[in-house]
Amino acid sequence: MKKIPFMKLSGAGNDFVIINNLNSIVDSTDSQFMNFVTKICQRRMSVGADGVLLVEPSQDVDFRMRYYNADGGEVETCGNGARCISKFAFLQGIASEKMRFLTNAGIYEAEVVNDNVKVRMSDPTDIRINVPLKLDDGMHEIGFTNSGVPHVIFFVDDLESTDVFDMGQQTRYHNDFKPDGTNANFIHIHSEELLEIRTYERGVENETLACGTGSIASAIVSAVLGKVQSPVSVKTASGVVLKIHFDLENETAKNVFLEGDARVIFAGELTSEAWNY
Repeated sequence: MKKIPFMKLSGAGNDFVIINNLNSIVDSTDSQFMNFVTKICQRRMSVGADGVLLVEPSQDVDFRMRYYNADGGEVETCGNGARCISKFAFLQGIASEKMRFLTNAGIYEAEVVNDNVKVRMSDPTDIRINVPLKLDDGMHEIGFTNSGVPHVIFFVDDLESTDVFDMGQQTRYHNDFKPDGTNANFIHIHSEELLEIRTYERGVENETLACGTGSIASAIVSAVLGKVQSPVSVKTASGVVLKIHFDLENETAKNVFLEGDARVIFAGELTSEAWNY
């Protein structure tokens, strides 16, 4: 029976299966790899997670991060995943407290400080504000940016009563964002320093307890609109608060950092029965 060592980490409620793949213990080019990911991410049947992270070799930096959503598809990056993989790499002796690693969205820098991890992310691109978007219930005025992956931002008065799943699903598959789709964030601004967020994540195809790149996108778009200023505390659906740091210059954001918890939930071995069912 094949066994694969792994750790499960959680960052603000986003949970990930993380595998040290420096020695190619799994083959991401295999035709069955997508099935492997979807199976081990399935809750109650296997470990259960929002996605799978692989630590792989890379020249000139400490490692390469590969991220696969729960649907098995590889995407450019994941903010909370970046913080969790940093904690994993530090605990495994792959990197020191300060590290650099490659993602499909560029090179990130991270620092592990006790239970928290602070990651310097790529600068957001394609920032748009006051964009009309038609959904089944009528027209909405949204914001948009790509903070490593695409994010739509809705400003709402009552987060609790917002139908995140329905509106998020409509937005994710909207013609305006084809072919790749987008994530959808619903935020309520409490002050210049604090906003609250709920997110529908592409690839998970449901609401998640947190989204790092969504929190970044929401803070940046809100700042461009003059509603918040750095650093911004973002209260996620899990109740955990992430902190977003950035410099705003002429409606563009530079030096973007995502800071928050990265907790080891458990460590163990995946057996072949974790994905063969």
